[in-house]
Amino acid sequence: MPNDLKERTQRFALDVLRFCSALPAGAEFRIIGGQLIRAGTSVGANYRAACRSKSKADFINKLSMVEEEADESEYWLELVEHLSSANCAELIRLKDEASQLVAITVQSKKTARTADKPMTVEEHPRFAIRNS
Repeated sequence: MPNDLKERTQRFALDVLRFCSALPAGAEFRIIGGQLIRAGTSVGANYRAACRSKSKADFINKLSMVEEEADESEYWLELVEHLSSANCAELIRLKDEASQLVAITVQSKKTARTADKPMTVEEHPRFAIRNS
């Protein structure tokens, strides 16, 4: 399972890109879509950087960036939800995925702080990475 979260965060980025390409053409959606694309694609990029961390402190710092970007993605998705008249299943799924990525990252940071060495999410026994 060592690449499951890498694949999951990459899939999240691709799903965000597809979702944003289908947003309405209004200025508000263009601005939100740009911010969502930036945050949603940063989740996977920062997780990959965390996997290449040089120390426990570096690992935790990079996981903090993953957490922030996933939480920000959820925020932008919430704005889309409030501005949109339709309750789109893909929007709900993406919000749930962003929330799960935040939770996984928070727990991984807690574990890493108590571990003797940096521990990736996949190494943590409490988290079986679900494929969405």
